[in-house]
Amino acid sequence: MLRWILGGREAQGSVEKNPVLFIGEEQPKNWFTELQVLKGHFDIVRFLVQIDDFRFASAGDDGLVLVWNVETGERLLELRGHSQQITAMTAYTHTSGENTHTSLITASSDRTLSVSSHTHTHTHTHSCVVSQGISAMVELPKNCIAAAMDKEIVIFRLTMSTGSQLSVAEVRRLSDHQDSIHALININDGLFASGSHVGELILWDAVDWTIMAYEHILWEESQTDTQAEIRLAAPKPSEMSIQQLTSDGELMVAAVGSGLYVYSAITKSVVAYRKTAHDSNVLHTMLLPDGGLMSCSEDGSVRIWEMQDLLLPAEPASAGFFGMWTFGRSNKQAGPPVKKVLELPSLRTLELTGDLIGHSGAVQMFVSFGEKGLVTCSTDHLLIAWKNRERESHLRSLALFRKLEENGGL
Repeated sequence: MLRWILGGREAQGSVEKNPVLFIGEEQPKNWFTELQVLKGHFDIVRFLVQIDDFRFASAGDDGLVLVWNVETGERLLELRGHSQQITAMTAYTHTSGENTHTSLITASSDRTLSVSSHTHTHTHTHSCVVSQGISAMVELPKNCIAAAMDKEIVIFRLTMSTGSQLSVAEVRRLSDHQDSIHALININDGLFASGSHVGELILWDAVDWTIMAYEHILWEESQTDTQAEIRLAAPKPSEMSIQQLTSDGELMVAAVGSGLYVYSAITKSVVAYRKTAHDSNVLHTMLLPDGGLMSCSEDGSVRIWEMQDLLLPAEPASAGFFGMWTFGRSNKQAGPPVKKVLELPSLRTLELTGDLIGHSGAVQMFVSFGEKGLVTCSTDHLLIAWKNRERESHLRSLALFRKLEENGGL
């Protein structure tokens, strides 16, 4: 395991004192070698949403929504629309005539759904009361959003009037999950997915909201038929729970307990896995353009993984607690036989190539801006912008030269 930042986790107390820190070169495949600490929240920061190529929003338990510039670290806007902690946030794009606007939709423990849109001159906020708390949201086609409310997915339709007033109306409730829904993601323009506390994964049609596939993640320690042994080997709910899902349109990553499982949405099969990727529950994941992925956890780390061919059974699926893995149909249907992970063709493993240690608390989420960097948020109330030191040094040099030219030289 790679640990680095001024000598390791013990030096984290210095993070708050320095706006920019440089990190060592011990990880050649990890280019996040500079970090910038962003302060503004006074409680846990749980959500990050990208607005455009350089702006993003953060929100959490203080009820605030802050808008930032990722390139400069400048705080651009502060939105106050909730009286209690924010429980979900997503971006919503709507068109008015020839103009396209991006709004932020937030849900709160105060049981309100708030839509905030910003123009050059004003910030407009519209709120409506919902019957239950919302734990996750995603944007859907045809001016709709899907919101997870306990075991149900509620579809809302958003309508913009001629006077720029936005109305929110409930149009459908989907009640197919057996337990609380923790994860919602868009897979592509036609599909979205949801994951529950007991390992259910449902793929939905994004337009007519019908079920396209129902899968269930299960583990058992052995193939024995002895019911007593199977009951003893049953996983804890937290180790079955799908905390988060991410997809690039073809692959899908499920954060299940402290493990990572990569599935093909096309073949409905596992392509890579790591049964223990972190010391605690994985909270957020992201697929990378180079074929790898990134994850963050309650253990305070952000890790970069590379998918590699599994040449040797170094991490056999038949050993330990996660002895057997099933990705099959619902119990209501005749499912396929249980498959050992190692029997699947072209299975790959996830190898650690980078470990970003900067936060002093659980890392809740991150958002990537490509070469501009990565932003993380945490229970320590901070945001950190991770960047490439060489790129940032080059940009600072260019800015200095431009300033010298404007001032007529030294």
